[in-house]
Amino acid sequence: MSPYSPDQRRPGVANKIRRAVVGAPKQLNDPTLFHRMSLIPVLAWIGLGADGLSSSSYGPEEAFRALGSHTYLAILLGLATAITVFIISYAYARIIEVFPHGGGGYMVATHMLGQRAGVISGCALLVDYILTITVSIASCADALFSYLPLHLHHYKVPFACLMALMLIILNIRGLKESIYVMAPIFIVFVIMHLTMLLDGVITHRDRFGPLAEEFRRGLDYDLSTMGFVGIALLFLRAYSLGGGTYTGIEAVSNSMQIMREPRVKTGKRTMLYMATSLAFTAAALFICYALLGVKPIEAKR
Repeated sequence: MSPYSPDQRRPGVANKIRRAVVGAPKQLNDPTLFHRMSLIPVLAWIGLGADGLSSSSYGPEEAFRALGSHTYLAILLGLATAITVFIISYAYARIIEVFPHGGGGYMVATHMLGQRAGVISGCALLVDYILTITVSIASCADALFSYLPLHLHHYKVPFACLMALMLIILNIRGLKESIYVMAPIFIVFVIMHLTMLLDGVITHRDRFGPLAEEFRRGLDYDLSTMGFVGIALLFLRAYSLGGGTYTGIEAVSNSMQIMREPRVKTGKRTMLYMATSLAFTAAALFICYALLGVKPIEAKR
């Protein structure tokens, strides 16, 4: 007989609510648990790559704004951003080979430079994740509320807080469960961006000739007024302010323990998916900014 009474065995209202929110407890002794929870490359790209790909929603915009009236540099900025994404991704792919059980920069710093360096790297990663989440949610709230009347904008902060709470709940439920929720959103994001960016480039392909002439004229004028050093400093400032584009790339190497075997191959393929999608999206955004003649403006206070 069970040592518990029927009332004790029957889950209470609080337990039912808790299970509905955070999910049922995992059976850790189940030998098939890891296989059911591990991720193939496509699912890992959705669950972990969304972190990096979402950075294209605010990183390129901040970099382009920093150019001011010198928008002819947008093409070079897009090229530099794409190259940087591939360089960082290649570095993390090598980390995956050496540290196939995860840990990312924390493991590298600990093994190569010592425990103190590892702690610093781990702390930096925690700060990075907090800032990535907050900036992503703030960017999402800004984009959505830009379509709404001004008298509704005082709901922006509560909306952002609610979104953060929803993400926390999804993560508590588990990565694979959260992927099932986020997968439709991620797929729509990818398809819509691919469609709009290709449309922006293809339908304005006749602008490539005038764009090259604008680049030459703008460069000649700035060389005569600012000099090469001034142009380089302007470019580097815009490049650094767009550094948010590269957040989230480390997510794959940090989470190797949940990859489907063969782990290294799965992780490297996921990294390739992430790098290609992020580099294409960021570079295409800069190209579309230039082709469409977008001009940065200061937000009205």
